[in-house]
Amino acid sequence: MPQGQGQSQDPRPARWQCAGACWARGGPALVWRHPAQGERLSPLTPDRPLSFTTGPRRACVGVRRGARHTPCPAGAEVPASAVSAQCPDCARLNRSYSVAADTRTDDPRPYDVYLAWFGPELVKVGITAAEREGARLLEQAALSYCLLGRGPLMAARRAEAVLGAALGVPDRFPYAAKRTAREAPPPPERRAADLAALHQRARGLGGLPESLALAPFEPVHHDVAFHLDRVRPAPGLVQLVPEATVAGRIDAVAGPDIHLTSTDGRALLLDTRQLAGWALSAAAADAPTTAPVARREREAEAPEGLF
Repeated sequence: MPQGQGQSQDPRPARWQCAGACWARGGPALVWRHPAQGERLSPLTPDRPLSFTTGPRRACVGVRRGARHTPCPAGAEVPASAVSAQCPDCARLNRSYSVAADTRTDDPRPYDVYLAWFGPELVKVGITAAEREGARLLEQAALSYCLLGRGPLMAARRAEAVLGAALGVPDRFPYAAKRTAREAPPPPERRAADLAALHQRARGLGGLPESLALAPFEPVHHDVAFHLDRVRPAPGLVQLVPEATVAGRIDAVAGPDIHLTSTDGRALLLDTRQLAGWALSAAAADAPTTAPVARREREAEAPEGLF
């Protein structure tokens, strides 16, 4: 089902594997991997039909390090309901490459320290490689953000810790809260005011590393990128299981979430983190959605963790 392939002529689901979503320069896209043909993207644009049927099992997506992807050597199966599409061995290996896990203290790249706004009382501090130019904030579904400064990795890490302790700003919180806040966000001006106040307090703190070059306050808003004007309350969250069909029209994409209207008119949420690992075959555009749909109240019980 990669972009440009049209309807699949090969019904076998083991060829192209979905690896979830990414935010490229052109916007959000589904990532596809093939053992012989490499990687391709399918843009996720509003009003585009989305229709597929899952294969018989969900398989580990392996390890990605920069532009290099290593398939799971065991071809391990992963639970259909898990947010992570990696088996325990690949997850451990992936974490050994992770800046977030403090395992790459010698990374020479410059890092940005940011304040991200997801909803009222939902502001977090974090760091991202400067070369990613804000893609991390799109991936996390931040509605607005601002940069505090830029510097070496360990300086950015130190600043993140100082901000968290001094301002009471966490570095993560349950993802379900982001979804709820996204459905009725205050205007950009309100978000900018919240960020401006925190940015000013942060710049005045003692203990920030001298090697961190502080940035002026310049808020960035993702209303257009996420098509927030098209987001409507979605009471149902798609639960992917083997041999299930999802069919509808894309309304908007925010972070890893696809907001869609199913062929029977329901507003649904599809978490592309749970889509990763499935081999998908094309379904008819007018097919009924047969995948189970859970009411959003169950999100707090789901093992989706923090983000």
